Amino acid sequence: MDLDLSPEAQAFRDEARAWLTAHVPAEPLPSFDTPEGFAAHREWEAELADARWSVVSWPAEYGGRDASLLEWVLFEEEYYAAGAPLRVNQNGIFMLAPTLFSHGTDEQLARILPKMARSEEVWAQAWSEPEAGSDIAALRSTASRVDGGWVLNGQKTWSSRAAYADRAFGLFRSDPDAERHRGLTYLMADLRTGGVTVRPIPQLDGEPGFAEIFFDDVFVPDADVIGEPGAGWKVAMTTANNERGLSLRSPGRFLAAAGRLTALWSSAGRPEATADRVADAWIGARAYQLYTFGTVTKLAEGGQLGPESSVNKLFWSHLDVELHETALDLLGPDAELHGRWSDGWLFSLAGPIYGGTDQIQRTIVAERLLGLPREDR
Repeated sequence: MDLDLSPEAQAFRDEARAWLTAHVPAEPLPSFDTPEGFAAHREWEAELADARWSVVSWPAEYGGRDASLLEWVLFEEEYYAAGAPLRVNQNGIFMLAPTLFSHGTDEQLARILPKMARSEEVWAQAWSEPEAGSDIAALRSTASRVDGGWVLNGQKTWSSRAAYADRAFGLFRSDPDAERHRGLTYLMADLRTGGVTVRPIPQLDGEPGFAEIFFDDVFVPDADVIGEPGAGWKVAMTTANNERGLSLRSPGRFLAAAGRLTALWSSAGRPEATADRVADAWIGARAYQLYTFGTVTKLAEGGQLGPESSVNKLFWSHLDVELHETALDLLGPDAELHGRWSDGWLFSLAGPIYGGTDQIQRTIVAERLLGLPREDR
């Protein structure tokens, strides 16, 4: 693609930069894994939405700006460069919303997206289950057909943002006699309704970034099924490809972190022992940016995200870990006890696990991109 920005794209970037400079909170918001932080992030999301910066690539009727994917990437770069708060509703905005645009009904888009854009409804993931982590097809939570909808039973675990979220999305087995990847239905559920129990899971820092969700005869109406009943696996692959390939981890996140790492290295006297690692982090962030521009071009020309998103996910998850580990080594032995870099390091450690473990991603790459045969067992 042409890396020289058009006058329109440059004007968009300048407008975003100016707004963020004027509005990003001077002090970091409390962690959104605390009640007060969750509320503060909701308020920030509403401020973004009021200025139509919350979901710039969405149609204007749902709160967006009809911006191109390239303009979205540029906005993300400016967002992270400005040190703006993390997006408390990233599960909804960057994972569920693309799924709805691909498989949802007009009624679902009109009902769900405007509230999502303002974080009036914050979304949690409901994928992993005990004994069915990255192997989603092994899930055992059920959706039973009843008049007007479905009744959910079962347990989900490691559900991101579920401790304080309003709603959740995920897969449930609707045909127990079907083969593994069949008979699954993609459903949305209200976490405040009767029969739902949310049990927070404390992290190393004591905050509940994840939770278990228990469903006990929970009714979900037909209007909250995404796609066709029983065809949930296909719908779920849209969500997974966005999580691994573009939406959830924009290059702006890594460009900003690599910039901070370079500044940290300079302030530490440019130690030779970490010079190569700092350079690798900067090169990796820049490579990821250029790769993303290629993905944007592909999508703009009518292409789709496919199994190559697994290559992308492997790259950014390990880049995140290595970048933060380098920063901690520069800061010294007390660095893991406090501060932005230690928080980022703790979060980055989960990168090779969530969204499909490294083992799952490498299997996808081997079979679907390299065409290697399955090993007979």
